[in-house]
Amino acid sequence: MLKRTLFFVFTLITFMGYSQEREETEPVKVIIPAEKLEAVSNVDLQKFAGKWYQVAAYPSRFQKDCYCSQAEYTITEKGYMKIVNSCRKGSPEGKLKIANGKAWAVKGSNNAKLKVQFAWPFKGDYWIIGLEKNYRAAIVSDSKRKYLWILSRTPKMENDAFQKVLEVVRAKGFDLTKIELDSQECK
Repeated sequence: MLKRTLFFVFTLITFMGYSQEREETEPVKVIIPAEKLEAVSNVDLQKFAGKWYQVAAYPSRFQKDCYCSQAEYTITEKGYMKIVNSCRKGSPEGKLKIANGKAWAVKGSNNAKLKVQFAWPFKGDYWIIGLEKNYRAAIVSDSKRKYLWILSRTPKMENDAFQKVLEVVRAKGFDLTKIELDSQECK
């Protein structure tokens, strides 16, 4: 019995020493909660409607292996927005992939927060968190910062303008290392 107890104590001390050693040598990861994400104050959906090119984004499962991603927004007679998302699958010359959906404004958001739906009954947040005053560039995310899209009215964004957008994205608490550029050089 004494041998079992001594073996147990020895094992416990060895394990505790190993655990303490690992804790001291491993880097400490500090998680600081980000401030609450805010959408822009107001969006004119008539001006927002039209074609947008995805310049960069956080990778997402539904856009995996996509090139030349674009979105077309059209306001319907019923008051919601029709969405047609498209991309080339696998390469810039790949097969065209299209996803149809709809979006509607969240009450009290001045059209800056939308709900999107591509398959019933699933809905997602689509918050416009940055918008150039002439509606030439937009930053879109969800309420939890899981998704991020940087959009432009043109296939390419000037480097100075893109750097300004990245500063806004950084200031809003996004990890810039997760952003992937999207090629718009498709045929």
